[in-house]
Amino acid sequence: MSMPASLVDSHCHLDFPDLVAELDAVVARARAAGVTRMVTICTRLRSEPSVRAIAEAHEGVFYAAGTHPMHAHEEPLAMVEALVALAAHPKFVGVGETGLDYHYTAESAGVQDESLRIHIEASRRTGLPLIIHSRDADADMARILSEEHAAGAFPCVMHCFTSGAALAETALGLGFYLSISGIATFRSAKALREIFAAAPRDRLLVETDSPYLAPLPHRGKRNEPAFVAETARAMAPVLGMEPDEVAALTSANFDRLFTRAAG
Repeated sequence: MSMPASLVDSHCHLDFPDLVAELDAVVARARAAGVTRMVTICTRLRSEPSVRAIAEAHEGVFYAAGTHPMHAHEEPLAMVEALVALAAHPKFVGVGETGLDYHYTAESAGVQDESLRIHIEASRRTGLPLIIHSRDADADMARILSEEHAAGAFPCVMHCFTSGAALAETALGLGFYLSISGIATFRSAKALREIFAAAPRDRLLVETDSPYLAPLPHRGKRNEPAFVAETARAMAPVLGMEPDEVAALTSANFDRLFTRAAG
């Protein structure tokens, strides 16, 4: 079954070497798969000009920028005012990705916390959604998001959600969204699929996180935005929906959260 032209890849990295070398072909394949909009994510603020240029050069491509938690210890600390200034660009649609990663960089937890809170304040001031990366940091992530939300609300998506049910419950309770990546198609991801099946349908997005985490049947290969269609297809029976319904649902949810990129 072909997917309708309503799919959105809510998180990809088009500036990464694996994709930028053949960017026009990557975008064309996405369009052929029914993916009409993409958000390309800048993970180091010094790369923002090149990521912005990609968005400017391609219709339907938007961008977000921030400091990835794994880079927080080796990059200058982001400033709220600088992030707010980036939001003046009409194709700048989100703040991040930011968050906590204790899998590879637990030793920099302190600066990750500080960086995350700066990005949260920029999200508050701009009204643009915060894009969260969380790995092996469920308890601290739930605590920080709850503390900060109590101090002032902000929109947010838990990108490439692979955490446990407790963090999902916290995030959903704060009004946040969960984004489904290719990991959810892996046979070993039954518990993760159960989290998505139990989540409110109006809080789910789909993404590739390309060039990483290709869904089945492409696992182990370079990922690209076109493959978000495979994730949508694989999630259809999990959600009790048809593939075209998953596409329409996640696109509508994307429009509600990423208002600047709404179709």
